[in-house]
Amino acid sequence: MDTFKTLEIKESVFENNNIQADLLRDELKEEKVFLLNLMSSPGSGKTTTLVRTIEALGEEMNIGIMEADIDSDVDAHTIAQTGTRVIQLHTGGMCHLDADMTRQGLIGLDTDNLDLAILENVGNLVCPAEFDTGASKNAMILSVPEGDDKPLKYPLMFSIVDVLLINKIDAIGFFDFDIEAVKQRVRKLNPNITIIPISAKTGEGIAEWSDWLQQQTITWNQT
Repeated sequence: MDTFKTLEIKESVFENNNIQADLLRDELKEEKVFLLNLMSSPGSGKTTTLVRTIEALGEEMNIGIMEADIDSDVDAHTIAQTGTRVIQLHTGGMCHLDADMTRQGLIGLDTDNLDLAILENVGNLVCPAEFDTGASKNAMILSVPEGDDKPLKYPLMFSIVDVLLINKIDAIGFFDFDIEAVKQRVRKLNPNITIIPISAKTGEGIAEWSDWLQQQTITWNQT
């Protein structure tokens, strides 16, 4: 009879990552750097939303961006054109970032004099939701073309974020998208979530989003 050991690694991997995430969060708190973990599907408008965010807040606080992708540096080039500090993170095929990878990114970005660091996570609604990056807050973008059923299909993602941006509302008339149904489904999973409809294309809702982010950053850095 063959003899071998079976090791259940999932729990231990998550447990170790959670420890590292808590340590990173404590360090960022001491450094007075607010870290936002921004997640979504590919093509939801993360980078365009970040450009709008930089335009709204760039003169009021020092911002740094980490662009995470399996490959390519297209998004980092887009952010660099705004004059904002940015670093491209290649995950080597990984579909998410964990706390240690985030720490490496922050070291490469150099958080000296930063008020706000934003991680644009790999475009994926599954893996990024499972790994704590050490972020101060988690944000997610759901775009109208993706459909209003995503909270039903990916409940974990909607459960762990602090704020949901519903993007591309300028196109809502072209899609069968029930925004009130989305809000109800999301709040059933996450009663305390903040939901902000936006259009990164037209700028609608960006002021409300930027105000939320600025207040969260100020609160984090002052307490």
